[in-house]
Amino acid sequence: MSSSVAENWFSADGLPNFSAINASDIVTVITAAIRDCKTVIDNVVEKQDASYASVFLEIDEVDTQLSNLWSPVSHMNSVVSDDEWREAHDACLPLLSEYGTWVGQHEGLFKLYQALSESDEFANLDMAQQKMITNTLRDFTLSGIALDAEKKEEYGKIQARLSELSSTFSNHLLDATMAFQKHITDEKQLAGLPDSAKSAAAQLATQHNLAGWLFTLDIPSYLPIMSYADNRELREEMYRAYVTRASEIGPNGGEFDNTAIIEETLSLRTKIANLLGFEHYSQRSIATKMAESTDQVKTFLHDLARQSRPQAEADLAEVKAFAAEQYGRTELQAWDVGYYSEKLKQDKYAISDEELRPYFPETHVVPGLFEVVSRLFGLTIKERMDVDTYHQDVRFFDITDSDGNYCGSFYLDLYARAKKRGGAWMDECRVKRRRTDGSLQHPVAYLTCNFSGPIDGQPACFTHDEVVTLFHEFGHGLHHMLTKIEVSAVSGINGVAWDAVELPSQFLENWCWQPEALQFISGHVDTGESLPKALLDKMLAAKNFQSAMQMLRQIEFSLFDFTLHMQTDNVDVQAFLNDVRNAISVLTPPEFNRFQNSFGHIFAGGYAAGYYSYKWAEVLSADAFAAFEENGIFDISTGRRFLEKILQMGGSKEPMALFVDFKGREPSVDALLRHSGIVT
Repeated sequence: MSSSVAENWFSADGLPNFSAINASDIVTVITAAIRDCKTVIDNVVEKQDASYASVFLEIDEVDTQLSNLWSPVSHMNSVVSDDEWREAHDACLPLLSEYGTWVGQHEGLFKLYQALSESDEFANLDMAQQKMITNTLRDFTLSGIALDAEKKEEYGKIQARLSELSSTFSNHLLDATMAFQKHITDEKQLAGLPDSAKSAAAQLATQHNLAGWLFTLDIPSYLPIMSYADNRELREEMYRAYVTRASEIGPNGGEFDNTAIIEETLSLRTKIANLLGFEHYSQRSIATKMAESTDQVKTFLHDLARQSRPQAEADLAEVKAFAAEQYGRTELQAWDVGYYSEKLKQDKYAISDEELRPYFPETHVVPGLFEVVSRLFGLTIKERMDVDTYHQDVRFFDITDSDGNYCGSFYLDLYARAKKRGGAWMDECRVKRRRTDGSLQHPVAYLTCNFSGPIDGQPACFTHDEVVTLFHEFGHGLHHMLTKIEVSAVSGINGVAWDAVELPSQFLENWCWQPEALQFISGHVDTGESLPKALLDKMLAAKNFQSAMQMLRQIEFSLFDFTLHMQTDNVDVQAFLNDVRNAISVLTPPEFNRFQNSFGHIFAGGYAAGYYSYKWAEVLSADAFAAFEENGIFDISTGRRFLEKILQMGGSKEPMALFVDFKGREPSVDALLRHSGIVT
């Protein structure tokens, strides 16, 4: 980059200089970077050199500069945003959308890629290079390269608007979540709440110069109330606020309503699909997925639902009977189910998430995670203190392989805080690629969660669910950082079919349940004692508590998303969701529930007509883990095979081929049902 401002954004080793990035410079820097990209592409096309070095490498060099600049801007907008930053970020979205469309519809560049694919050189390229070219030609088609000029323009306008709508949806959801607070001064109202939840609420109140306790709709604050608070009115108030966020009946009087955004998004996605010759958006989605047809996806989901439903009905009947017999509660509302389910779980298994929490302090969980991947894949992970981060809670780590070779690095951002988007995710800071000068750009990841932070000078203590979430995101991170592929478009998670990208993340979750691994993942916050066998046995016994209900819930979300995106006419989204629930669910939420208005995965993320990917990939991950169950959960040769056949291969081969390379056969759903405790 010629701009000195842009150069200041990076340290000597190429990592973001977060403290040097000013919101006021963002639009200027990104605009200049896009201009440079266009200049290089035009120069490449003008040369008419249909070689890999010219067509891909020259453009990849300047495109990487753009993505390396945009990465910290986009990430900070999600984790430490303010009004000025958001405004600058959102101002860049139409510029980036326009650039993406410009590239995807560039006739000259398309013809060069076609010529390269038909050249003698193509046969001599390696597998990753060939896969990149094949994917790129497919993506040209999906960007409307074959459309006439008028339709190309329409496509570009729609894509720009969709980008804007996605950001607005996300902003509304964050704002609606932050706008609600519940301040309590009477401790009697908090009966049943565990001390950890009360301490966190007291600490939050103090930070706001308030007496008593302060609760928000962030998950670490919200969930304990729904699971433990004896105060039914409090549970109802929090539930109503949570499930009506960003809707016309939300606690802010509809100020952050996402309803119209959802309707316009669906309409525009249908138009995009139709422009490209697809019947509907789900068909467009499948064009880049592992699944072969929309019918295959629907059949997969309905089969899982059919096999799960009898047990889910039994799960629900059990908690209803328990609430009636033990507590005289004969009708369960939505804000009662989690509470009485927790009571039932404690009654059946004599265990609760809060009883386990002291055994999962950050000081054991994070090193324990590192020990798991060390035993599996021979990795060494060390913290580095000399790196500029964007928040005082963020840590930075380097990974080396079993031969001492540097693989990549990651930022670890674990705690919930104001101005931070909810949920957990892995994102790319930099991708692995071979530069034109022959040097390597190593991969760097952002690993982001929203857990309860340290309280009263004690280390942060996590629920076991949070431990599972951390392992999940770290699985994504390993996929990104351990890749051996040096072609940016198919290295790490790039070029991986969306319905296969969850394989490494869900795979790594399994070690959170293994007694051998829990010996070093756990350690009491005060004594350091590992999880006692009695507690471990109870935890494992309770592993599949209400698992069939959870399975149906995920299938409900998946079918809602996938079949909604199959509609070609305007649809009443709430009525449509209700119909899906009536067909699939055993537990129907109240009429006022507006789940769809906060369904960021499909309206502000990459999962549109693809939420089924979680279940699809869970079949792969369960079947992959079965190899470790057979050979030993820390079997070195099995771990190396998974590393070499899956993690290191990125998107260089089709996911089914990679799975067969690892497992020796195509996947079976049996392991998933067995792991979930669902008997069919």
